[in-house]
Amino acid sequence: MPPRLNKSQLLGVVEAAIRDGGWNYLHLTEPGTHPAQYQVYRGDSSYAVRVYIWNLTHGGRNRPDDEWRIQATGVSRFAREPGGKTLILGWRPDLGVFAGFDAGRHSERLGASPSIQLREAALKQAAVDGLAVSNKGSGELAIAFRPDLLAAYLDNLESLHECGRLPADFHVLTRIAHDPDGVDDDEVVQEIEDEHRRYAVLATKRALRDGGFRHRVLTAYGQRCAMCGIQLKLLDGAHILPAKHPQSTDRTHNGVALCALHHRSYDNALVTFDAGFETHLNDSMIDDLRTENLVGELERFKRELRPILWLPPDRRDRPLKRFVEMANSYRGWRL
Repeated sequence: MPPRLNKSQLLGVVEAAIRDGGWNYLHLTEPGTHPAQYQVYRGDSSYAVRVYIWNLTHGGRNRPDDEWRIQATGVSRFAREPGGKTLILGWRPDLGVFAGFDAGRHSERLGASPSIQLREAALKQAAVDGLAVSNKGSGELAIAFRPDLLAAYLDNLESLHECGRLPADFHVLTRIAHDPDGVDDDEVVQEIEDEHRRYAVLATKRALRDGGFRHRVLTAYGQRCAMCGIQLKLLDGAHILPAKHPQSTDRTHNGVALCALHHRSYDNALVTFDAGFETHLNDSMIDDLRTENLVGELERFKRELRPILWLPPDRRDRPLKRFVEMANSYRGWRL
């Protein structure tokens, strides 16, 4: 049986997942209070969010061997967040995945020993693929997902849970969860009639692709910026040949782990690296910055830039020469 976390630890997992997804939050209740309330925001998007969370535990005696559940102790009913989002979550630490349950399906007063279940297969699939769905019957859908997909789940949770109502919607979402590259956007548009569910499924598909790419790249680079070596959870999985380029790919060899500073510097062509993995500064751009008197801490920036990229141990994960050369040409470099 996986170790059980206390409420503060469980909420800490949620808060870390919010941050790792590129969002920020403010406490609307005292830290550690359950249910917890947050204002979650990123850019122009902002939600009031109420979070209920418990450990996922095995169903117990006289229950199916593959059943896992949350036991919703300590609350008499799930209060909905007015004008916001309500999360009902379970956490399984040994697999590192959440289970999300539909608050709209659990609005009645809870019984003496309330529990909500899902199948273990969904939890295991989410640990591998990032996200999985479990049909609980009568159109109710439980959704298992890795922490890096919490933001995408939060963005689209109502419409995603509604996908359990129609077999076609459920089928498309199931296929995308297993293989996001195996389902064309046009097929999603054709199969899912409802505009909101269609948007939610397409957004989830993009998040799975982006999250899978980021996860693979950061793992390959040991969670370390290839240009300066920093970790500190400040990293992005940067495409070498930009995603909008027609020949770009989400394969690991078209990615490089970069901290926020060097990712922006790379995308703006202030720095780059060549096919031999040596780094280069854009002298012409630096001259322009000198003219504008915008070269503060330039020497420090130079010192902290590695002369050669920190590379993955597995050669198959290293930047592909063809993509490096195409990307440098695309960004206007002449090396």
